[in-house]
Amino acid sequence: MHEHCGVVGIFSFEGHNVVPMLLLALESLQHRGQEAWGIAVPGAPPFKRAGIVSQFVEKEPKRIAELNGKVGIGHVRYSTTAKSTLRNAHPIRIGSHLHEHGFCIAHNGTLERELLIECLSEEGISSPQGKTDTELMGLGLYRNIKQGKSWVESFEALNPYLNGAFSAVILTSKGELIAARDEKGFRPLCLGWHEETSSYIVASESCALDIIGARLIRDIEPGEIIKINKEGLTSERFSVQERHAHCPFEYTYFANPSSRIEGINVYMARKNIGRLLAEMYPLDGDIIVPVPDSARPAALGYSERSGIPFEEGLMKDRYRKKGSWRSFIEPKKREDVVSNIMTIREAVDGKRIILIDDSIIRGTSSRIIVGKKLKSAKEVSLLLTFPPVMYPCYAGIDFPTQKELLAYRVCKGIKDLDEINRRIAKHIGVSFLGYNSVEGLSRGIGIPLSQLCLSCTTGDYSCLKRRPRFKTRKEMKG
Repeated sequence: MHEHCGVVGIFSFEGHNVVPMLLLALESLQHRGQEAWGIAVPGAPPFKRAGIVSQFVEKEPKRIAELNGKVGIGHVRYSTTAKSTLRNAHPIRIGSHLHEHGFCIAHNGTLERELLIECLSEEGISSPQGKTDTELMGLGLYRNIKQGKSWVESFEALNPYLNGAFSAVILTSKGELIAARDEKGFRPLCLGWHEETSSYIVASESCALDIIGARLIRDIEPGEIIKINKEGLTSERFSVQERHAHCPFEYTYFANPSSRIEGINVYMARKNIGRLLAEMYPLDGDIIVPVPDSARPAALGYSERSGIPFEEGLMKDRYRKKGSWRSFIEPKKREDVVSNIMTIREAVDGKRIILIDDSIIRGTSSRIIVGKKLKSAKEVSLLLTFPPVMYPCYAGIDFPTQKELLAYRVCKGIKDLDEINRRIAKHIGVSFLGYNSVEGLSRGIGIPLSQLCLSCTTGDYSCLKRRPRFKTRKEMKG
């Protein structure tokens, strides 16, 4: 399972070199993508590398020290569409950096390529096939800018063809920083201020602001575009929609627990979901054990509400190379990642365990944990903070095919949650299994159902401009 990237942009009014802050911010967003990373500053081609930021800060300190700019953008990547190659890593150059309309763009989310190709082909832009969704969006904006449109007019004109999710940062050839968020707000994006360097920061999560000592100002609103240059900051709307579609996976799994998204602290949302699970499923057990690491706050919440002791029965081995990887977003290495979870046998042997996890997608990790890691337990029950995932996501999360989804394979056509729980429990090999409901998810996070994207569990894609055509993984990866 791949996540959907992280972006950051910084503009210093006092001319400070923002590269060190960009690197720190990207490291804090590394949980959003470990496939590749890159930064762009004026007057140089984008600097991009495969892997994680810290590796290359150590390996190429002189090369990185050469990068300098009072404005810049950065990106950490996991590919939801297109192949995992350095060419496809962000930021991506659109047009020449010597041309007045050229720019670099970094994008978090997923857009329907076919609709963008249709738009660009009609306008006579050559060879749109084979380009990533980010490149296609960039080409569409480039065309509009060259025609004399402002940035808000360019997004407004292209918006009918932007079907899906995007939080984007753009570095223009004029040294401006542009940030834009799609009209539904699928992916997060926030604005902050760094007092010491008089810098505005735009980032996917507020944890990127915290790491560099910046203050969170607010979330960038769905449909909002921000332009920052030497004259200051201006904000406009290219689209206004009453209904938003925030991704609940940000709160249950993806985002850093310290982050605030839509005014809600991620850690407290997860803990509250655990409390509500204790009310929904008042089980009898000896200990509460989280699957590390994202389920820990929910397990604490369940323990506090139920009175059952919390134990770290499972821990990741952080001293091995793959110890910090996240199994959800490493589909080809799930077994390797789960093998690096260690069992604290003194805590789990002979116990009735209530195991808390964030979600089940394919079920591979859950079966390994229950069948191998907790085989010495007397009994294992499993509770999930997220409802059953039955449908593919086309708004920035990489589970694009239904046949990969355990709940769909085992429970196709079944709507009754109790029956789904029974069938998945049998498949995983636990005595009891309980998924959260969409209502419980909404209550736990603190966002109304009408403002969440629930397409992956309900199959309702009305938050998109048009229903997507379900694709194979080969089609998604191009």
